[in-house]
Amino acid sequence: MATMSRLWTIFTAITVLAVQLCKGGKSCSIWSSAGPVVQRGSSFQVFCTFNCKCKGSMYSDHPPKLQDHTVLNSTTIYCNVANITKNRTYSCQCKCSPALDPCGLDISAGYLPERPKNFSCIYKVKDNESGVVFFTWKRGRDTFLRDNSVLWVKTVSKNHTDGPVEHKASSKGTAFSSVSFSVSGSVQRISVWVEAKNPLGSAESIPIDYELGDIAMPSTPLLGQPECFSRECVIKVEQPVQTQHLEIQYRAEATTWTSSSPASGVQMGLVQDRSISSLEPYTLYHFRARSKFSTGLWSQWSEKISSLTQEEAPAKELDVWYAKSASDFKSLRVYWKEPNISTARGIILEYKVRVDSQKSGLVFITNVSAAARNYLVPFCSDCEVKVWACNSKGPSPPARITTHHTKVNAQQLAPLKDVKVTADNRSVTISWRKHVAAPLHAAYVVEWYPEGHKLEELRWVRLGRNDNHTVVTGIQPFECYEGAVHVFYNESSVSRTRFTGVSTLTSAPSAGPSVQQTVEGNQVTVTWTEIPRGQRGGCVTKYTIYLEIGSKQQQQHYFIPASERMHIIKDLSPDVYSLWMTASTAEGEGPACQKDKFLIQQETQLSPILVCGVVAPILMVMLCLYHSSAVKQRFWVYFQCLMLDVVPDPANSKWAKECTQEMGKINLQVEVSNSSGTEGEEEPILVDVEELPKPSSDVCRPTDVSSRLLPQTGLSPETEPTTALYPLTTYIKSFSHDSDSSDHTQTSLDTNTTVDYISSHGLGNMDEEDQEDEEEDEDEEEEFGGMLGFFPSHNIFIEPMEFGGKLTLNSVKIDCSDFFLSEQ
Repeated sequence: MATMSRLWTIFTAITVLAVQLCKGGKSCSIWSSAGPVVQRGSSFQVFCTFNCKCKGSMYSDHPPKLQDHTVLNSTTIYCNVANITKNRTYSCQCKCSPALDPCGLDISAGYLPERPKNFSCIYKVKDNESGVVFFTWKRGRDTFLRDNSVLWVKTVSKNHTDGPVEHKASSKGTAFSSVSFSVSGSVQRISVWVEAKNPLGSAESIPIDYELGDIAMPSTPLLGQPECFSRECVIKVEQPVQTQHLEIQYRAEATTWTSSSPASGVQMGLVQDRSISSLEPYTLYHFRARSKFSTGLWSQWSEKISSLTQEEAPAKELDVWYAKSASDFKSLRVYWKEPNISTARGIILEYKVRVDSQKSGLVFITNVSAAARNYLVPFCSDCEVKVWACNSKGPSPPARITTHHTKVNAQQLAPLKDVKVTADNRSVTISWRKHVAAPLHAAYVVEWYPEGHKLEELRWVRLGRNDNHTVVTGIQPFECYEGAVHVFYNESSVSRTRFTGVSTLTSAPSAGPSVQQTVEGNQVTVTWTEIPRGQRGGCVTKYTIYLEIGSKQQQQHYFIPASERMHIIKDLSPDVYSLWMTASTAEGEGPACQKDKFLIQQETQLSPILVCGVVAPILMVMLCLYHSSAVKQRFWVYFQCLMLDVVPDPANSKWAKECTQEMGKINLQVEVSNSSGTEGEEEPILVDVEELPKPSSDVCRPTDVSSRLLPQTGLSPETEPTTALYPLTTYIKSFSHDSDSSDHTQTSLDTNTTVDYISSHGLGNMDEEDQEDEEEDEDEEEEFGGMLGFFPSHNIFIEPMEFGGKLTLNSVKIDCSDFFLSEQ
């Protein structure tokens, strides 16, 4: 009981507090003459009645904005609202004591609902016992209010009709509403209408009747994973109910859907296999299916399934082209493009390259990696190159390149004229004038590549007979390109027209060329290398050489074509020069390279006075030597010994031949003269000729004679030659058969004169002392000759000694080799 008493006390207190708050909590009350929901564009009044005596005010929207109002009486004010277009909030305030809260009112503005329209009704058959009806309609314009839509349905069966059943609709977006409901398999027809309501009113559609057979739709088919061959795929299709129509569509990647031949008019089974043919090898295909009863609607498309067909050998030859190396004339680089999927018909495993000669047959064959796009092959004038692409099923047809080109009628296919190249910021258009009389099988090949990089970055495109232009894309900006247009007829090139200096975006070069210079006399040879590709800014049109003369502070410039890499500047005067270079494109001149200095020197010439000062003493010495007969004779000896084709060989003399036969002994007829001077002819005197050892110094000076002097003898006049051809170089030792006395044999001491004979009266009888004096003199002369070497052993200023008697060359063997040996 105590607990109940406490609860009652608390409840009473709360009730009293609530009454107190309700009685004095609000300072006013607010209402609208049209109610809280009004139609857009309407006009009405909003009233405020205050609970205390105060001066009230009215506000609208948020943040609150003061409104003009009209005083109705001491406690009520109002404001006029005209042509309302949106939802608005109104409030009233009044200062009361104690302070009370203001009052407010929310007014919603909208439209009456429109009559529903655009009905769509589909009967999706789940099985033979039941199905689901999906009904959709368009609600009309937005009312900006909360609408309620109701679908009323009446079903008609074979035996009876069911009354209308209410189905509340759900909004589908902002413009459509839909309702779904189940029906039994016995229902044949339905009648439907829609009622739309909101606070402003309601609208109802006209009833519509549907035959379920006309709106029946089968459930979506289910597709199994296809089993594919190179050109055919078999697909398993499952359906929950039997249908009369089945359609299967397929497509490759990024292509449109293609329908297979649909099977219609036949009762389809719940599970069936369908074959899709006319497919391409090694292609990824997507499949989908749908079905339909004999009447009604097609089902929705099934989910896509995908499968890849099997490979076949490539059916088309490769697109091939070639380029010749400028430095290697015995090889050819063959290029090919990677075939697309439809051409390759599988994964390319490798490429095969073969070279055949018309004369010698197979020249070269190899297999190339699938990643390669070119290959270097041996080159010959009558060779044919073949290239195949190979996959797991086999090779493609061969693509042929002939390195020899057979020209056809020059009047029909002359070189192309009017080849024009037009470039914009992204592409290059190459056009030409077609041949009017071109054969039906004629074709064009347009090739292009960065300037100087044909082998590395060659690209090309093949065109047909009716083509007269091509648009080249993928051109790099600030890059210079060149290329050519080839005319082909039956795989043989007929003509080739080059084009150069092609670029899209162009700028002035960002660097100068690298320069080297070589000075030769009064000229300088300037050589330079190209600017790197990334710094050229496009196609270089020219080079400029700047030459500054140091002493004159003047500049000269030389314009050089872009194709040149060397220039010679001639006839430069002696001075210090500065040289630098720049490169230019169509957009302007680039920066200069580093300045280099070089010197052209003055040509040195010997002063005439200095020449005379050097030459004059030499001429005087030679003149003095020329007046010496000994020197002249020495030069004559040298000259005769060196002139082997003029000097006769002593070995061919009569004396040499007899000496060979007689082992060194020769019979000489010597005429002896007595003191009385009477001459008489006596019997021949035998003279032994003994060859002494070779002298150590000069072959032409006298050597030691025998200590036993012999009387002087003379040669017979019959054996005396007119002149002596050689100087005497040996000693003759004579022994008389009629006398016991010893005579010495005389030999000429002068090597520069010819000894005609040896006189029997020249010396007479020499005593032993005189002989020793003579030997001492000869030793001194030998020492002097060893020092001079070139000059005679005796004093060169002493005249040659002459002796009586005669001695012919046939009597003496002379060997000039002794002369040279003595010099050693």
